[in-house]
Order: sequence, then structure tokens, then C-alpha cells
Amino acid sequence: MIHHRFSPEAVSRSATRSLMPWVLGLITAFAGISSASAVCLQDAPLRGVNLSGAEFNSSKIPGRMFTDYTYPSPSDFQYFADKGANMIRLPIRWERVQRELQGELDGAELNQIRKAVANARDNGQCLLIDLHNYAAYEGDIIGEDRVATEDLVDVWSRLATELDDTDHVALGLMNEPYTMDLPDWAVVAQDTVTALRQQDIDHLIMVSGGRWSGVHEWFKQSAGSSNAAEFKDFQDPLDRSVLEVHQYLNQGYSGTRDDCLPPEHFDSMFRNISQWADENDQQLFMGEFGSPAREECLASLERLLELTNNPVIWRGWAYWAAGAWWGDYFLTVHPKNGQDRPQMATLEDYFQDWSCADVSSDQCPEPPENLATD
Repeated sequence: MIHHRFSPEAVSRSATRSLMPWVLGLITAFAGISSASAVCLQDAPLRGVNLSGAEFNSSKIPGRMFTDYTYPSPSDFQYFADKGANMIRLPIRWERVQRELQGELDGAELNQIRKAVANARDNGQCLLIDLHNYAAYEGDIIGEDRVATEDLVDVWSRLATELDDTDHVALGLMNEPYTMDLPDWAVVAQDTVTALRQQDIDHLIMVSGGRWSGVHEWFKQSAGSSNAAEFKDFQDPLDRSVLEVHQYLNQGYSGTRDDCLPPEHFDSMFRNISQWADENDQQLFMGEFGSPAREECLASLERLLELTNNPVIWRGWAYWAAGAWWGDYFLTVHPKNGQDRPQMATLEDYFQDWSCADVSSDQCPEPPENLATD
């Protein structure tokens, strides 16, 4: 493990950015020493896939494990690690892991999540636990009726306490909170992160924007505001929160159709959100995006990866989706009969395709003398 003299938590994010060429250069130079450069809190970009299954069959709650829904196997983690992925986003259902609000966590679900953490750790990966609930619990929206911000804080407090390996576990606050008005979600997100930090929970946290958190609609008005307006001043006392966005390639951006817009269509929207993040001292993580296997779509997929290849702004990404139960789903990158899917060739080029050149350094810096490693 490389021990850095400076850490993002010890200085402001602006100062950290000035150090990034030096830090990333060190990681690049010493990437072969240990898989530790892939952990959640280090500076290497986090790039990987969603391993879906545990969120399946939301109409069957809680459902039967390995009949209605499933968890990834050790070989799933290893396959993507071998391809270079150091990030696994694991979607789960709130109602399964916590059968009643503010109740104890379900032992069987927690056991499977712990196994996933162990598999990620064994493969040098960061496991992002994604609460795939759209800002609702059993259909009740946060802030309405019986579900409150305190309930969201409670489930994350319990999970973070049980999964206290901050090197290999990150928290995905809520997937696509479209059920709430955008400004209301922004308040819940800020209050939840603040409350978790007050409880000394120090994991990396991914915070979804409002609605579907689309890059294409970051500046769009909804309920009198926009993600750009609501999240420009988002703060984390530990400076360990990243704003999560999603972006699909099809007309309408739903991810449910197999058409795809041309590569150049995405240039301005990614340029604008990247400039916004830089101006407002925020980082971004693309938690969902996917592509059909056709050649013209793969060109658009590659363009998204090019547009998110600046690790100062883009903390990383997770492709949607992988998981053994997807079958022939048109976006899947799960191997079929041991063979790579067509999309994998594009993704694999970018899993670890980064260097100090990505942050405008003319050449990689030399490591300091007496660099401590273990």
C-alpha cells in the first residue's frame, strides 16, 4: 500500500486537485505493488459494473432468496477483476435488508452482503452498496406518511456499522429518487449525509441527484429548481461524498430501448456538467449507463467513457449491467458460456486507462525518495 503524505480529508478539495497529478502519478508508477490502489478511499478512479440480482422482483417483497432474487457469486467478482474493474455497484432492496422501518437488519440478507464485501476485498475492489428504492419504502415516499429522513439515516447507520471496512465498502444513498420533488430530495440527501457524519460514519458516499439523476437533465427545471441549483452547495464534513449521475444512450434516455443516439449528441451535456462540477468544487460518479452491442452503439459508449476520463472531475463509473440472471438482456456484459460480451472490449480499455496526463500534467512525476510501502 502506498502511504500518501497528504489526504483529501486533510486539505480542501481545491487544494487536493492541485495535488492530483502527483498522487495519480504515484499510483500509476506503483500500481503493480498491491491491489490496494483499487480501494474506495484512494485516488485511483473507481470503474466497474453493476452486479444486479438482489434488487430483482420488487413486486415480491421480501421474496425468496435465490428464487425471486439473487446475489453475485465469487466468480462474478473475479471475472470483472480480471478485466481490470475495481468497482462493483451492488443494488439491494431496502425492504429486504430491513423488514420494518428502524428494525434490526435481516440476518440472511446481511450475510449475503458480507460475502459480497469479502469477495470485493479479495479482488481489490470497492463495493458500492446501492439502495435501489427510488426514495420509497414499500411504496411510501420519504417525507410522506410513515417514512422519514430519520428512517433512511437509520438503515444506513446500521449497514455502515455492520460493514465497517471503509477501504472496500461505499454507500449509495438512494437510486434515482424520482418519486420525490427534486428540492425535497436535495434536503433529505444533505440531512442524511450530515447525520451519518455526526455518527462518525466515514465511508465514501455516492449521492444521487434528484429525479432520474440524468446528465441530460442536470440543468432542467423540476418542481421549481434543478439538480445544478440544488447540489452546487452540497457539503460533506469529511469531503467524502460524490454526486451520482446516470445516462443512457437511447432517445429519451430511459435505458429501456435498444436504439442509441450518435456519439456527438452527448458532448455538450457532459461538457456542461463537468464544467459545473469544476466550478462548484464537486465530483461526479456515473452510476448507470449501458449500450446495446451494435457497432454504432459501441461508438457512443466509447464516447461516454472518453467524456468521463478526467479523474479530477469524474470519480469513476459503473456500467449497467452485469449479473448471472440477466440472460440475453440487451445491455448485459455478463459473460455467456465463458465468452465476453461485445461491450466488454470497449469497457476493458477504460477500466484502468488513466494516467497523470489525464489531469493536464506534461509528464508523470517521479516518486519521492524513501516512499513507504507495504
